[in-house]
Amino acid sequence: MSQSSGTGSSSDDMALPATFRKLVCSKLTQHFRDAVSIQTLPMLKPGPQDVLVRNRFTGINASDINKTAGRYNPADKPPFDIGFESVGEVVGVGSEVKHVKVGQGVCFMQNGTFSEYQVLPAKLAIPVPSVQPEHLGLLVSGMTADLSLRECGKIKEGETVLVTAAAGGTGQFAVQYAKQAGCHVIGTCSSDSKAEFLKSLGCDRPINYKTEDLGQVLKKEYPGGVDVVYECVGGDMFHTCLRSLAPRGRLIIIGFVSGYKESQIAAPTIKPNELMGLLAKSTSITGFFLFAFANQWQESFARQAALFAKGAVKVGVDLGKNSEKGAFKGVDGIMDALDYMYSGKSQGKLVVEVNEPLPSPGL
Repeated sequence: MSQSSGTGSSSDDMALPATFRKLVCSKLTQHFRDAVSIQTLPMLKPGPQDVLVRNRFTGINASDINKTAGRYNPADKPPFDIGFESVGEVVGVGSEVKHVKVGQGVCFMQNGTFSEYQVLPAKLAIPVPSVQPEHLGLLVSGMTADLSLRECGKIKEGETVLVTAAAGGTGQFAVQYAKQAGCHVIGTCSSDSKAEFLKSLGCDRPINYKTEDLGQVLKKEYPGGVDVVYECVGGDMFHTCLRSLAPRGRLIIIGFVSGYKESQIAAPTIKPNELMGLLAKSTSITGFFLFAFANQWQESFARQAALFAKGAVKVGVDLGKNSEKGAFKGVDGIMDALDYMYSGKSQGKLVVEVNEPLPSPGL
């Protein structure tokens, strides 16, 4: 939905600026900084069934590069909005909106969240008790882990699950949901500090692939193979995981981030000997794309939110405080956050603080 003006209302005591800034894709390329530009536009007004949200935090995903490279929708022609998820405050509501109020915290998935303000259909706004970045983790990242393990992995108690990039935004949830299902969980990561983070999530066997050979560890410690692989790295990691599947094992391709920055996307290819292995062991490879499961989003979010509310799931958030430039703030910080993600240094869900907190009433 485009962010156009319309008839709407906003709170009398919540003054809005005359303009706002957003990041748009102005050129199709996998080089994010070259693809995007910042626009300053007149303030928006919600239509009758819409809400206007002041985005407080937006989530960063490896697939943001796929969007700006034009890989998801051939109809995408620059300029177009980018960003997939946000949490913020409602600052304006349409005349027909009854279930969402001005001042309410909401989270949502809607294209265009790399923006200070955004209009969206009120039905897409999910109320949250507080505006905190942790709620972002339960959207794209959390739902990807939850639904892919259920629908594609069909994980069962007692199985062994291998999660690649396990300390990342989506991997952290795959580790926890596999553990909650009664599985033995292996997680790959790139540093000892990330290995400790994985242990805090309940990961049974963190593997720092910078200091240990993943293939050798799996061959020695898991000679029977692994039942399910949650794979999002691609490249050599994909081939190692594929060779390590147990009979009737399932490998879920969440993505192949190692190839996203190539001019021609470097998707994994199956080698002849690997194909024979698939046949001999009756293993399977399944792709997962979150937007193909939109009819299950609300159920998945509710399931995760209940776990988060009672402390049964942890949400690691990385706001960039350990990056060279410090915490990621404002629309400008989104470009720095993408660079940081691809440096391999991020831990947990990567988030940018788009707007500062609203002043407390009376101040």
